[in-house]
Amino acid sequence: MTDIVIDEVPADGAKKKKKKGGKARKLILLFGLILAAAGGGAYAYFGLNPGGGELEQAEIDQPELVVREGVSDNVAEDGKRRARDGAPDRRIFQATYIPLEGNFTANLRGGDAFVQIGMGVSTYYDERVVQNVERHEMAIRSAILLALSEADPVEITTLRGKEALKNGLKNAINNVLTDREGFGGIDDVYFTSFVTQ
Repeated sequence: MTDIVIDEVPADGAKKKKKKGGKARKLILLFGLILAAAGGGAYAYFGLNPGGGELEQAEIDQPELVVREGVSDNVAEDGKRRARDGAPDRRIFQATYIPLEGNFTANLRGGDAFVQIGMGVSTYYDERVVQNVERHEMAIRSAILLALSEADPVEITTLRGKEALKNGLKNAINNVLTDREGFGGIDDVYFTSFVTQ
């Protein structure tokens, strides 16, 4: 915005130059800041909480760790606390194995080789993780095929490469579950068959 300069002649006859628009510009700027602050507050209030009203701490019904039979309550509670920071203790919690039906076949990185695997996964969490895996089977299969297609054909012939592939597949599956259910819960991946060519 350009300032407009007007020559004014006061009563004493001396000319003074006065800028017009300075106050208007300040008011517009102040109004813009107020609107931005109000918009940010409205977004935080309504955008993050579409139903409006007070923001409440969401109580998400997440799967629970399944305690092995014969484990004391004190040991189980201690194990649950430690599991929040890392992997569940296999001595305290019961694993559930979930086979994934059919084989997965994908071209490997570079396009000249392929891999065909059969696999299953395990969880230390309750039946809800099993249900989530079944509910999102198509998305999980897609994520597995994408991860396989990124595998290096030479690396996956080694034990270290297979372990890295297992970890990548576990992460891909947990990402799908977390994206769709808010919770992953897959602790390990197992190959039931593994063929490369």
